[in-house]
Amino acid sequence: MIRFNLVDVRNDNRSKVDIDYISENTIKKVRQFHKGFDEYSVTPLHKLENLARHYGLKNIFLKDESYRFGLNAFKVLGGSYAMGKYLADRLGVDISDISFEYLRSKEVKEKLGEITFVTATDGNHGRGVAWAANHLGQKSVIYMPKGSSQIRLENIRREGAEASIIDGNYDDAVRLSDEMAKKHGWVVVQDTAWEGYEDIPTWIMQGYGTLIDEAMEQLRDYGIEKPTHVFLQAGVGSFAGAVQGYLAEKFGKDRPITIIVEPDDANCLYRSSLSGDREIVGGDMPTIMAGLACGSPNTVSFQVLKDYSDGYMSCPDYVAARGMRTLAAPIKGDPQIVSGESGAVGAGVISLVMEREEYKDIREKLGLDNNSIVLLISTEGDTDPDKYRDIVWDGDCKSV
Repeated sequence: MIRFNLVDVRNDNRSKVDIDYISENTIKKVRQFHKGFDEYSVTPLHKLENLARHYGLKNIFLKDESYRFGLNAFKVLGGSYAMGKYLADRLGVDISDISFEYLRSKEVKEKLGEITFVTATDGNHGRGVAWAANHLGQKSVIYMPKGSSQIRLENIRREGAEASIIDGNYDDAVRLSDEMAKKHGWVVVQDTAWEGYEDIPTWIMQGYGTLIDEAMEQLRDYGIEKPTHVFLQAGVGSFAGAVQGYLAEKFGKDRPITIIVEPDDANCLYRSSLSGDREIVGGDMPTIMAGLACGSPNTVSFQVLKDYSDGYMSCPDYVAARGMRTLAAPIKGDPQIVSGESGAVGAGVISLVMEREEYKDIREKLGLDNNSIVLLISTEGDTDPDKYRDIVWDGDCKSV
């Protein structure tokens, strides 16, 4: 059963956290940095008009990040920008004044020496960090939590990183990364923040902003100023906070209704929305949504979500599985989309909320009807192809 908490942030007159750092103008500069990569191209925004009609919605658009830089996931946007910003700061220059090509030059290597970047990951973020470090001519060390996919581990190693799976959960891997960085003089590139470590996580959030800036440009090509509803999946909340901050700054009180979606086993933001405080979830978090199996909200993005997001959902794994199947077997006329476990949960939410009578109250509270234009973001493709087939082909984690 999907659990839902609607939060009235629209009529809350208390002062809200500054979001200028994730504004449209700021993200335009970030996107310009990403355009400096040979691998850069705008990822597809799929129009699912037949699926929307089936659900009684005006339209559904899905941003497909499986095409990002050939890495099958969006995470490289954050890691690459943060590492570029770190190097630029070390050089004493503005990142807007230099290129990625310059940062990988022999001149920069001679000035700064060899740098080792370290991070914790379930797979996608670590692969992005490893890829960027390799392209910059630097080293990377990656720690993955217990239960991580062997395929994702090998993909990270193929990018040139030293990578291993530890005997602990995601937050344990984060702590180990921090400890090893202090011990060896490495640089932590983590997509979550804690007290005293907020600059790099902020830069990572800014990096993620490229995808929503692209999406808004693509929607305008369809003659649409903005969606009415946006569903954003969350682990620590960096990605969700980046998109939420961008939309809130750009549209103000006219921003889309935004819902944050998490797995039941790692629903720290959902729990935080109930208590009003930053809640932490412990344990192994055995969800199939590996990219969302994070128990500690990012301290930077947490306040953005708290101040601007309209609701929170906590979902069983079958919701993500249903989303994967829905996108893999589309209604005739819509494109087929390969979306991984963490990428498809928004599609699963929409399918159940719009079809099932037990969710009629959620539909009505959110105003989901034939005037609604929904934006979903598939943050990954089949980053673990074996697991993807187990779910889509063989019915692992069956929908109910």
